[in-house]
Amino acid sequence: MIEKPFSQSSENNKDYILGVLREAFENSDSVLEIGSGIGQHAVYFASNLSYLTWQPSDLDTDLSGIKLWLDEANLPNINNPINLDVNNLPWDIGEYRGVFTANTLHIMGKPEIENLFLGIEQALLSKGILCIYGPFNYDGKYTSESNERFDGWLKKQNSQSGIRDFEWVNSLAEKIGLELIKDHTMPANNRLLEWRME
Repeated sequence: MIEKPFSQSSENNKDYILGVLREAFENSDSVLEIGSGIGQHAVYFASNLSYLTWQPSDLDTDLSGIKLWLDEANLPNINNPINLDVNNLPWDIGEYRGVFTANTLHIMGKPEIENLFLGIEQALLSKGILCIYGPFNYDGKYTSESNERFDGWLKKQNSQSGIRDFEWVNSLAEKIGLELIKDHTMPANNRLLEWRME
């Protein structure tokens, strides 16, 4: 029997993220999660935001772990995970009132992030909300020593990875018609950025 995967960091931050998403997605009826990982967040957020339909997604190789979480939870408002490679434009995955992604931008290379926003432009409905969680630099500077160490570790794993500059990410958002609503301070030197589509 395959053991269900578990992430301690997801367990640690889920309540803080939920606190923001509950307000950000209060008028949403559908949310696409990009890069759902093992599905731990998807199940927790869907179970606490029962008024909306949660759509997990990730690369095909990661969908089995998500399915284990979904099968155990058996929630009526969470769909089966879909295969989504951000580089396969255009995305053919429908349209959503909300989009959420956590801890993905510092793993992706810059061209992938640019494609991510091009895909979001197609998937997010007018007046829809985009929420991105993770660490960011501001004015080209780290916000903490731990983030600087983390960035160094990321680059050793993959030279294309790294903590992204908020200003660059926000410029990509603005190009597709998103307006920054809030920049939420989160624990462990993370942020949750919230935009609204025009």
